[in-house]
Amino acid sequence: ELMYATGLRVSELINLNVSSINLYMGYIKVIGKGDKERIVPIGEIAKIILEIYLNQYRDKFIKKESSLLFFNNHGNKLSREEFYIILKQVINKTSINKKISPHTIRHSFATHLLENGADLRSIQELLGHSDISTTTIYTHISNQKIKNEYQQFHPRMKKKDDSIE
Repeated sequence: ELMYATGLRVSELINLNVSSINLYMGYIKVIGKGDKERIVPIGEIAKIILEIYLNQYRDKFIKKESSLLFFNNHGNKLSREEFYIILKQVINKTSINKKISPHTIRHSFATHLLENGADLRSIQELLGHSDISTTTIYTHISNQKIKNEYQQFHPRMKKKDDSIE
């Protein structure tokens, strides 16, 4: 949920510390590529889940003192591979039949923002892209959506079940 709510890279997510989170203000301080720091807002659902995790579960799983937000069953930082395994286990418990990777979740975050009206510059900042051209990858999907909607809704587009009389 946190990954989808924020669009974090896996490396950013597994390196989060408890002190990186400000639930009261609703943001996470993220250290991204090139040690660049950015502030990313957290949605209400992710905030609630994080609060439950921090107040009810995190301490039960700690094996040794750690400032990390998430860790493996040995109390160490999760590796990217361990995160992917956990993600696959979660996906297998659902009815989702598509192949989903951590990057798929990040991609969905950006695409859904774009499809719901966010501007590309804001998405660039949220994703931590230094160059806007990296962010424009997500416009392709939005352009396909626009094309599909045009074909579906424009009165001059011939629909499969329409016949010309």
